[in-house]
Amino acid sequence: MQNSKPIMLVEDDNIDAMTVRRAMKDLHVANELVRACDGEQALDYLRNSGNPRPCLILLDLNTPKMNGLEFLRIVKDDEDLKTIPVIVLTASAEQRDIAESFSLSVAGYMVKPVDYTEFKETMRVIDEYWTLSEMPEQSCFIGASRLEVGTAR
Repeated sequence: MQNSKPIMLVEDDNIDAMTVRRAMKDLHVANELVRACDGEQALDYLRNSGNPRPCLILLDLNTPKMNGLEFLRIVKDDEDLKTIPVIVLTASAEQRDIAESFSLSVAGYMVKPVDYTEFKETMRVIDEYWTLSEMPEQSCFIGASRLEVGTAR
């Protein structure tokens, strides 16, 4: 595995988390996947200076303890965390969830496909976009074909 910053997955469902891992493996995404089961666990990870900063957060909205929208409000109000791109990856296609997520400056909103082939394609598009997107120096590239920018961990 090449040096790269992790991708954080905030997801309480074990099967969905395994599906994300499988898709990343099938797509040869080199970044480590760091999983938090809810918003509180994700914030604990992000606020621990000993943990590497993720270059991207994949966020489910329906998590226990602290749901995704509550997590987003806190992250986007935090000067140290607000620049981390967040893509909502959730089962909710509710317009109020989509509108509120974008009002909280998410980078994208994807409804999780049930079919694995479609899910893998969704992950491929996310990977391709973030591989091609110009990012600030502290961020990273996701694709296995690109090198990390910034400090190696």
